[in-house]
Amino acid sequence: MNREGMDFNELEAMDGLRWAWNAWPSSRIEAARMVIPLGILCTPLMAVQAEENLPHPLPIPLLPYDPLLCKPCRAILNPYARVDYQAKLWTCPFCFHRNPFPPSYSSINEQNLPAELFPTYSTVEYHLNRTTAPNSASRFPSSSSQQGGYWPAQGAQQTQAAEGPGFLFVVDTCQPAEDLQHLKNEILHIFSQLPENAMVGLVSFGAMVNVHHLSYPDCSRAIVFHGGRELSATQVQDLLGISPQQLRQFGKATVHHQGFILPMSECEFNFTTALEELQPCSFPVVPGHRPRRATGAAIAIATGLLEGCLPNAGARIMVFVAGPTTTGPGMIVDTDLEKSIRTHQDLLNDNSPYYKKACKFYKQLAERLVAVGLVLDVFACSLDQVGTEEMKPAIETSGGLVVLAETFDSDQFKKCLQHLFSHDEQGHLKMNFNATVEIITTKDIKICGALGPCSSLQKKTTSVSENEIGIGGTNAWKMSTLTNKTCIAFFFDVSSQQPSKIQPGTAFFIQFITQYQHGNGQIRLRVTTTARRWVDGTQVQELAAGFDQEAAATIVARLAVQKTETEDIHEILRWLDRMLIRFASKFGDYIKDDPTSFRLSSNFSLYPQFMYHLRRSQFLQVFNNTPDETAFFRLILNREGVVGSLIMIQPTLFAYSFDGPPTPVLLDVSSILPDCILLFDSYFYVVVHYGSTIAQWRKLGYQNDPSHENFKKLLEAPVQDAEALLSERIPVPKFIKCDQHGSQARFLLAKLNPSVTHTTNQYGNNSEVIFTDDVSLQVFIDHLQKLAVQS
Repeated sequence: MNREGMDFNELEAMDGLRWAWNAWPSSRIEAARMVIPLGILCTPLMAVQAEENLPHPLPIPLLPYDPLLCKPCRAILNPYARVDYQAKLWTCPFCFHRNPFPPSYSSINEQNLPAELFPTYSTVEYHLNRTTAPNSASRFPSSSSQQGGYWPAQGAQQTQAAEGPGFLFVVDTCQPAEDLQHLKNEILHIFSQLPENAMVGLVSFGAMVNVHHLSYPDCSRAIVFHGGRELSATQVQDLLGISPQQLRQFGKATVHHQGFILPMSECEFNFTTALEELQPCSFPVVPGHRPRRATGAAIAIATGLLEGCLPNAGARIMVFVAGPTTTGPGMIVDTDLEKSIRTHQDLLNDNSPYYKKACKFYKQLAERLVAVGLVLDVFACSLDQVGTEEMKPAIETSGGLVVLAETFDSDQFKKCLQHLFSHDEQGHLKMNFNATVEIITTKDIKICGALGPCSSLQKKTTSVSENEIGIGGTNAWKMSTLTNKTCIAFFFDVSSQQPSKIQPGTAFFIQFITQYQHGNGQIRLRVTTTARRWVDGTQVQELAAGFDQEAAATIVARLAVQKTETEDIHEILRWLDRMLIRFASKFGDYIKDDPTSFRLSSNFSLYPQFMYHLRRSQFLQVFNNTPDETAFFRLILNREGVVGSLIMIQPTLFAYSFDGPPTPVLLDVSSILPDCILLFDSYFYVVVHYGSTIAQWRKLGYQNDPSHENFKKLLEAPVQDAEALLSERIPVPKFIKCDQHGSQARFLLAKLNPSVTHTTNQYGNNSEVIFTDDVSLQVFIDHLQKLAVQS
């Protein structure tokens, strides 16, 4: 297939890959001069499977046999391999080793190819099942007996899971009875939709942590732990009677029948009864104090329970918390209400006494979660902060979902929970567990690292670079869970020091090997093999033709967010500015020392404004956001693909008026007009903004007059479009309706380009004014042009 004429979105739909540069310079020195790193945004499960029966130009095939591997480099047979049909040999494009086909491929010829050699199938998926015999009806049966098959990276699941996925519900009881009842109703609704073989358990916590026994027939029973103590996994398992010694002595089934984790079909009544009997925490709350809430202890005990019962089986710890942690491990604030919860300024000034200890606790917990394939989901429904900033390492590394809402009765919470437990057409949960991603490259490419919800498998090969970016030092990563939207940024380097060693115009190859446990329990292996070409690094036009400015902005945003872990915000902003100036200086067309002559080609023209909005975004500007909110924003950016990330960085704005259908308008204060309705989407917020005239007409009730039917339709259109955005996005954005000059219009004004401010506006006209000292986009671009053209 000729891919030269395809745009970047079409290529991504086929392979789930977006390259910042679609042509790479042939030397390390030239690669460094390109400013933007050689990065690939990989969404491993984006491509549509043929079995899903969805409309798609090229669904990927599901192959019921094991793949063939190159013996030296372990790359998998792909369309770029050279095949000798007479000798029944294939040559690996990565290491050029000649491999024999097994006897099951004896009928292969140019007219009879297996799917993995079709030129149109750069991505294929294998169903690995080593516990059953090969399918005799298959044209190409399992070759594992002939060549060994593909053995996954360390820590991966190698056989089909006999049990269903595990779900441990961890419920905060330090909340009013009404709120607790809303939460219980939602959990019961989800519980009724679980498959019968799903393994379930229940933990409740307040000042104490209760692990509920789900197989005791006579009455409700629970093991109670003190919430103020930090217990190791061994201590938790000994106290619950599920220690490794008992596992070896009595077998895994006996451990399950201890009654803490059971198949849904065996404990449906007891689970429902235990949940319905939960009451608000009875531990007395001293006036002027917060309730004692042991969230950290509850998560640690839940982790210890699943480590003993469901190691590497695929399970989620789902924490429903209604306030800050005030006792035990992970504590973020005292119970005394006179002590406020930490702010960004407190963290900057090292004025938060519990912060570092809580972060250390959750980092250690993250290692335990990943080691046994557990996912930590946090549903924080509170007007206060709950400690998401401290929990961030455990949530992100395990790939869990985080939701911030005000109450458990909110649509945000309900829709997120329902979406998480959605089913496919076959009735299986859309959940994948125990995933690994391994990368194979040609010899001139080195792997620097990854940024995203993953952890290192510490598998170091000759293709691993000494220059680490993000999670580096390996060519294989593990993810406790993986969805069709999980996106990871991978970074690469060119190993050749001299351009003469690589012939420009020749191809290089990268293979992504993703293994995961499908929602139906099958072990799947998805293989994407992609090719691009080397170019002479001095040929700027050839490099420019392959530049994807949207992918580049997303990659730079992730790098900037990563830097916030260790560097001051002002240093990061200076780093972004220096990078942008170098970038504009290299790829701009200009006359030296003449700013008015500066031009950027269409492939580069949007990148500076992406950087302008990134500098002003909630990822780097923390004013008016709590540490929990900032952690939430950064967590979502670090796993979202290009389209979603760009909406976060540079929101979209549409105008609705009587003049015609909705049209996109500039993200500028000048787009606010009295007779216009704006639909603003910043990913986390969706705002319908009514101009002052429209708002006045609405308040007068003109939409209720049959003679003003057009006005009624105008009011309905943006709301309907906003609801469509809310229905398809997880986490669900906050929906805001506001009028021009109203207090909630600040959500829109904060993101607009301040081309008209209190210092530039001549009062008396009808234009909106933003009171800010920020420079406008035009001033920013003018400064950039001036600095880029300097000698």
